[in-house]
Amino acid sequence: MSAAPRLLVLWCPDWPVVAAGAAAGTPPLAPAAVFSGNRVVACSASARRAGVGRGMRRRDAQSRCPELVVHPHDPDRDARLFEPVAAAVERLAVGVEVVRPGIVAVPVGGAAGYFGGEAALAEQLIDEVEAAAGVECQVGIADGLFAATLAARRAAVVPAGGAAEFLAPLDVAELNQPGDDRGELVELLRRLGLRTLGAFAALAERDVAGRFPRDAVVAHRLARGLSERPPLRRALPPDLTVTEEFEHPLHRIDEAAFVAKTLGERFFAGLARHGLACTRLAIVAVTEAGEERVRVWRCAEPLTARSTADRVRWQCEGWLTARDRPTAGIVRLRLDPEEVVGGQALQLRLGSMGRDADAAERAGRALVRIQGLLGPDAVVTPVLDGGRGPGERVRLVPWGEPRVPATADRPWPGRLPAPSPSRVPPEPPPAVVLDAVGDVVRCTERGELGYPPATVAVDGGPPRRVLGSAGPWVVHPPPPAKGPASARVQVVLEDVDGDVALLLLATVGENPQWTVEGVYD
Repeated sequence: MSAAPRLLVLWCPDWPVVAAGAAAGTPPLAPAAVFSGNRVVACSASARRAGVGRGMRRRDAQSRCPELVVHPHDPDRDARLFEPVAAAVERLAVGVEVVRPGIVAVPVGGAAGYFGGEAALAEQLIDEVEAAAGVECQVGIADGLFAATLAARRAAVVPAGGAAEFLAPLDVAELNQPGDDRGELVELLRRLGLRTLGAFAALAERDVAGRFPRDAVVAHRLARGLSERPPLRRALPPDLTVTEEFEHPLHRIDEAAFVAKTLGERFFAGLARHGLACTRLAIVAVTEAGEERVRVWRCAEPLTARSTADRVRWQCEGWLTARDRPTAGIVRLRLDPEEVVGGQALQLRLGSMGRDADAAERAGRALVRIQGLLGPDAVVTPVLDGGRGPGERVRLVPWGEPRVPATADRPWPGRLPAPSPSRVPPEPPPAVVLDAVGDVVRCTERGELGYPPATVAVDGGPPRRVLGSAGPWVVHPPPPAKGPASARVQVVLEDVDGDVALLLLATVGENPQWTVEGVYD
């Protein structure tokens, strides 16, 4: 086991809303929310009092709070405006680490001794941030980043060695912090009756590793008040640092953004070659006048190439736009891995690095941009859900909404057995199904065919001989809907290019209308 270091975490509540309001110049007390993919990602206290909550759809949020101020999600803005807060903390304590915009962590030891104790340090930092940056904040102190972050949300100082006791009564949902994506694990634990962090922590680690998803081991360590991962007990290669020097100093944000992308890919690729991933990144900038700026970013999850580039870009934007910006342009940027873990902690495809590692993330961002231009229903993804026929089982869900089946666990009498057709035409073509004497094949209400099908002609084409068939499966319309029942039949047809298997659908009765509902490849 590795004991977690004692940290002070300073938390600015609802920071995305605070930053968006400051950038837009809206009243600070007005109810406001930040939206991404038509969902609330953060909202102000006044909006929460009106019934707005994280994850709520935009129309639902505005129906509960008509005067709600709507802001777009902009991580670059949040990080850029957070730099003055980090700089204010750095004036009183060394070793400042930005966890994410809105949260900074500081080692407690030295600063607490200088200011006369942990409580005195917390008061000094709150006063300094409110005076220098003009924002409200809360401070928590505990062993480990996870416990200290939860302590900050409660403005608590947890005694040394008391992290596990502090965490034990808290809801297991606390494991699903922003950026951690542990929602499925939380739901699984609740279904098992493990509703508190203490109940989860009481499980043996070997049982968690063998019976839960991979990320559960990290979550289990957090619930026990330990550090996220055991220390890496190996010497680090000397060539992990990445440095870039510029012939023309960087003065503009767009220049920094271009450089950040290249540096992020180089840094990630260098770590991946040694089987490592970074969880604490130091960004060092040197200006033409010899000034040096340093900022450390701490990450709960190992950095990818894209997330590394994001932090470099955010930090450069913060430095270049702050009131105490450097007096000259940046001529050198250096990335130092302050803390690394084994590369298996990165849950990516084996061998993925550089551009390929972040393909899914880039695609997700592009889809959100399209939604911003065309509306939330312009981008949808399929979910396999409940239903009787193959077309009925596919439900389209707007991008960003939970892709969870809603009716898959219902009985669905008359459901088509596996396997399902590989192709379902959007407009089912008509078919003529005849028996051996040339009469149209009919299906009775009891689910019986008058005679077995002998030939099938699709969409006016030539009739083809039926080599085999299965069914029918009769489906009655659910109440209160009215109309004739329908029947599905699987057939294999003789063809010069190879046998073809089709799923046919017909109305039950004297005058059946046959169509091709699916094709089996």
